[in-house]
Amino acid sequence: MSDTAPAQSPTAPRPARARAEIDLDALRGNVRALRAKAPTAAFMAVVKADGYGHGALPCARAAVDAGATWIGTATPQEALALRAAGLPADVRIMCWLWTPGDPWREAVEAGLDISVSDVWALREVVAAARAADRPARVQLKADTGLGRNGCQPADWPELVARAVRAERDGLLRVTGLWSHFACADEPGHPSITAQLTLFRELVAHAEQQGVRPEVRHIANSPATLTLPETHFDLVRPGIAMYGVSPSPDLGSAADLGLRPVMTLAASLALVKHVPGGHGVSYGHHYTTPGETTLGLVPLGYADGVPRHASGAGPVLVGGKWRTAAGRIAMDQFVVDLGGDEPAPGAEAVLFGPGDRGEPTAQDWARAAGTIAYEIVTRIGARVPRVYVGETP
Repeated sequence: MSDTAPAQSPTAPRPARARAEIDLDALRGNVRALRAKAPTAAFMAVVKADGYGHGALPCARAAVDAGATWIGTATPQEALALRAAGLPADVRIMCWLWTPGDPWREAVEAGLDISVSDVWALREVVAAARAADRPARVQLKADTGLGRNGCQPADWPELVARAVRAERDGLLRVTGLWSHFACADEPGHPSITAQLTLFRELVAHAEQQGVRPEVRHIANSPATLTLPETHFDLVRPGIAMYGVSPSPDLGSAADLGLRPVMTLAASLALVKHVPGGHGVSYGHHYTTPGETTLGLVPLGYADGVPRHASGAGPVLVGGKWRTAAGRIAMDQFVVDLGGDEPAPGAEAVLFGPGDRGEPTAQDWARAAGTIAYEIVTRIGARVPRVYVGETP
């Protein structure tokens, strides 16, 4: 067993248990690269789910630095927090996941762009506009085939007609018409053309009824990267802005000209010798094949490390790839170091850009049988975010 801790000066800060380093310069570079793919469209930086786990406010500010003029969130609470944080007044903020009882009036008063997919929501917006004594900014969302939020094509004429009447009454301004792709990350999928065709038809109907939107938009990350015919007036990159490929079918982040923004690392909490045949973690799903050393990584599923990656999740320690040995527990997991003896406190990198040979979020997604979106967004609040590349 290694029985000495790494040397520390009396004033040197001790290494963090774990940290997620967020490279805001990489994020700015990704925004610029994505804007270059859609040079005639405005850019909405999607920062829902706390910026896909990266931190909504720092990422929103960095995206604006790089030319974003819109910010997108899912919930109104996310959007209101960003507006209250003092983003520039000329940066539009849109939110799209509403339920009855949400802060409609506060959203109207804050000048948010409010997505509406059904008549009930339009009624809420109109009531909020009356209460606030100012017109609401409304974007009408069509369900062109994703089957989640959005107005069904059969109900679209009624929603548009009601919105036009409310606009004539001075209660709202229809600022946008939009939709969302189901399979833009699957090149050549027939639903892409079908959805795009239907979107054009629904937009045309709304415009025939007198709607004059500021923006029409349907392009998410994969569409921004690969489908220029979908760019319209605005593109809405989410995961690609954080340097993660929307799908392995489209290529790696490097193939797409993107750089991963998050690096997740921890300091080994323990390194010890064990004999062969030693069980490791709950259920002894891993036993050591011979005498070896084990390293304890102080991160677990409570921090967002997926338990489904037990026995497969890759970690870089001492310049070598190791694998989560046995089950990933709530707060920790073990790697078999194969006899190597890094000191306690040595760095264990779970994922990053890959520059140092470390795994990427996509490697963890593969190990857990999921997508890279989930890997970065699930990293919990117990893991501090450390920002590099912040502007003064």
